[in-house]
Amino acid sequence: MTVTAMKTKAEEQLAEHFARAADALPGAGWVPAARRAAFAAFAKVGLPHRRIEAWKYTDLRNSLKEAFPPAACATRKFDDAMLRGALGEDLHRLACIRLVLVNGRYVAKMIPAGHEPGASYHFDSLAAALGQPGFEWIERHFAAVGSATADPVCALNAAFASDGVVLRVTAGARLALPIHIVSLAEAGAPISVATRNLIKVEAGAHATIVESHIDLGGNSAQAMAVTQIAVAAGGVAHHIKHVGSGAAHLGRLDVEIGEGAIYRGFQFTAGTGLVRNETDVSFTGPDAKLDVSGAFLGRDREHIDTTLVVHHSTTGCESRELFKGVLAGRARGVFQGKVIVDAIAQKTDGKQMAQALMLSEDAEFDSKPELEIYADDVACGHGSTAAEIDPAMLFYLRSRGIPAPEARAMLIESFIGEAIEKVEDEAIREALMSEARRWLSNLPAAATASQKR
Repeated sequence: MTVTAMKTKAEEQLAEHFARAADALPGAGWVPAARRAAFAAFAKVGLPHRRIEAWKYTDLRNSLKEAFPPAACATRKFDDAMLRGALGEDLHRLACIRLVLVNGRYVAKMIPAGHEPGASYHFDSLAAALGQPGFEWIERHFAAVGSATADPVCALNAAFASDGVVLRVTAGARLALPIHIVSLAEAGAPISVATRNLIKVEAGAHATIVESHIDLGGNSAQAMAVTQIAVAAGGVAHHIKHVGSGAAHLGRLDVEIGEGAIYRGFQFTAGTGLVRNETDVSFTGPDAKLDVSGAFLGRDREHIDTTLVVHHSTTGCESRELFKGVLAGRARGVFQGKVIVDAIAQKTDGKQMAQALMLSEDAEFDSKPELEIYADDVACGHGSTAAEIDPAMLFYLRSRGIPAPEARAMLIESFIGEAIEKVEDEAIREALMSEARRWLSNLPAAATASQKR
C-alpha cells in the first residue's frame, strides 16, 4: 500500500503561486522547462522535515505555516535614502560598487565618483542573461542545484528566481573596491523573494563580494537566496553574507575552489525570524584553501540554522571553519558541520569549531559536527561548546569598577568579536561589529544577565 503525505497549506500555496507566476518569470529557450522540472522535483518531496537528516533541527514543513506570494515589483522608487535606511550608516558609507535588487529585481548599479572599473569585471542581471546567446554556461549551474530532489529549497529557488547577479571577475584582475550585492524586500503586504547569483572569479583574480539581504518591512518577507561561486586556479575570493531582517531567509551557497585558489567566507545573521544558511564547498583542484566563519545573533523565538558540508576530493587542501553565536530569550541556534575527506585527498588539513554563548535558560543550541575520513595522511579535528557568561571573568571586570551591564556587554562583544575578526577588510569588519553592538544594546537588560545565581 502506498501512503501519500497530505500537502500542507504552504505546499498548496506554493503550487498555486507557481501556476500563476510561471509564465511571467524571465528566461527564454531552456529556462521555462528547467523551471517546471525544478518545481516538479519540489512537489515530489515537499517541504523538508525533521525525518530528513539534514533538516533534523529545522522542520520546515512544520514551521513554515504559510507561503507568501511572489513579489510583483518595487512599490516605490528606489533611492539612496532607502538604501541608507536598510543598511545603516556603517555599511552605507562603505566604498564599493553596489548592485541593488528590490523585491527580487535588479534596479540600480552604483559606482563611486571617479572610479573606473575598466575591464576588471563583467556584470549582467540574471533576468537579462537567462536563455540568451553567450550565457549558455548558466544552464549547467542554474539547473544543477535546482533539480536536486535532495534539496527542495534549491528546487524552489530555480522555479521562482526572478533575478539576481551574473558576475565574472576577469583573469588576473584585482578589484580595487568590493562589489556589494544588496537585495531589499519592500512591500505593504507579505511577499516572497527568490534570487540567484552566479559569480566566477577567474584564474589569478582577486575580489571581495558582499551580500546583504534586508526586509524593509521588518518581518514581512520570505527570501529564497542561492549564490554559486567558482574560484578558478590561483584566484582569491573574499565573500561576506549579511542577513539583516525578514520573516524567513532560506539561503544556499555553493562554492567550487580550484587549484591553489583561496575562498574566505563570512556569514553574519541577526534579526530574522527563521534562517537557514546552507553552504556546500567542493575542492576542484589541489593545494586550495578554505576559511569560512560566521556570527549569528538570536533572541525571542528566532531560529538560526547553519549547515555546512566541506568535500575534500583532491590532495593538499586546507579548510578552517569557525562559527560563534549568541542566543537570548527562547532563540534556537543550529550548527551542522560535515567534513568529507575522500581516499584520494591525502595531506588534507581541516579544523572546525562551533561555539554558542547562552544568555537564557530557555535558549537552545543544537550542534552536530561530523568527520567522514577515507584517507590516511590527514590532520582533521572538530569541536563544539555551549556555555554561559564566565562568572570568573565577570567578577574580574566588576572588581575593577565596571558596572555589571557594561561588563557583560564587554564579554559578549569579545566572544562574538573573535569570529568577526576573521573578516579581513577593515571597513566591512567594523560595520558588522557596529551592527553586533546595536543588536546587543537592544537586548533587554535581563537578557544579558547570567541566568544562574
